[in-house]
Amino acid sequence: MSLALSAVLPAFIPSPDRGVWHLGPLPIRAYALCIIAGIIIAVWWGERRFVARGGKPGTVVDVAVFAVPFGLVGGRLYHVATDWETYFGPGGTPIDALKIWQGGLGIWGAIALGGVGAWIGCRRRGIPLPFFADAVAPGIVVAQAVGRLGNYFNQELYGGPTDAPWGLEIYNRVDPSTGLPDPLGGIALDKTPIAIVQPTFLYELIWNVLVAVVIVWADRRFRLGHGRVFGLYVAGYTLGRFFIELLRTDPATRVFGGIRINVVVAAVVFVCAVVYVIVARRRGPREVLTGPAAADPVDPAPSDTAAEPDRSDSRRRDDVSGTGSGGDATGSDATGGGAEAVSNGSSRESGS
Repeated sequence: MSLALSAVLPAFIPSPDRGVWHLGPLPIRAYALCIIAGIIIAVWWGERRFVARGGKPGTVVDVAVFAVPFGLVGGRLYHVATDWETYFGPGGTPIDALKIWQGGLGIWGAIALGGVGAWIGCRRRGIPLPFFADAVAPGIVVAQAVGRLGNYFNQELYGGPTDAPWGLEIYNRVDPSTGLPDPLGGIALDKTPIAIVQPTFLYELIWNVLVAVVIVWADRRFRLGHGRVFGLYVAGYTLGRFFIELLRTDPATRVFGGIRINVVVAAVVFVCAVVYVIVARRRGPREVLTGPAAADPVDPAPSDTAAEPDRSDSRRRDDVSGTGSGGDATGSDATGGGAEAVSNGSSRESGS
C-alpha cells in the first residue's frame, strides 16, 4: 500500500541518498556536521544571552570547553547503556560503542554529564550554575533541533508506516563497490522507497523550535531566574519527547511490560522539571550576577568628571571675593563683612 501511495502522492518527504561524502580519503559525515553546527549555535546564542543578563563576554565559550566534551561523552554513554544489546549482546560488536560518528547520542546523558562539565567551568569562573543554565537553555534546545537533521541524513529514529503526505521515504543504501547493504555509509542507487514512515525526527525538530520560542517569550515576559528558564526548557522538551517516543519503532530497551525506556525517563524528568520551576519561584526575582564573571561597570561620562573642577574653582573664587553664598560662613565674615557694613551701615546684618 505504501509503495502504491508513493506513486499517487509524490508529496512524501524523500530521504537523502547518502549521509557521508568523501573528500579524498576523508569522510565528511552529515551527522557530525549537524552536531558541530548545533554546538556553535548553542554557544553563540548562549554568549549573547549571558552578556545581556550582565555577564562578561567570552565566559560561555570558556565554560563550553568543559561542558561540550562532557556532554558528548555523557550522551554516548547513555545511548550505549540503554541499547547495550546492540553492542554487547549476541552478534554485537563492542568496539562499535566507540563509533560516535555512526549516530547514537542520548540527550539525557548529554544534559546530565554536560551539566557536570558546566558546573566545573562555572566554579572556575565564579558563576552560579542556574544563572548560566538560564542563559544557554534556548540555544541548547535549538542545537537539539539541528542535531535531528543528522538523524534524517542517517535514515534513523523514524516511526511506523504512514499514509500521510509528510511520510518519510526510506531507501535501501548499499556500498557502491560491493553492492552490500550499508545503511550509514552507503548510497541509495535506487530511489524506490522500501518504506514510508512517520518522520519523528521532523516532529521533534519542530517541537524543539517551538520550545525555544516559548521559553524566550516567558523569560522576557516574567524575567525568570534561578534556573527556571532551564527548568521550563526541560519540562517542555520532555513533554513533546514523551509522545514522539511512542511513535518511534527503532530498537530500544524496554521496561515495564514493553514500554520504551525513554518514555519512562521523559515522564520522570518532566515531573522533576515542573517541581523545580515551582519551587525555584520562591527564590525571588531574577538574580544579578556578581564576581569576576560579571560585566565591568560602565565608566562615568567625561562631562561628569570635568564638571567637578569647575564647581570647585567657582567655590574658591567665591571664597576669595566673598560674594558666594556657598562659601564658608566664617570666611565670608572675615573678607566681605566690612564692605557690606559700609554699604548697609549694619555690621550685625553682615555677620548673620
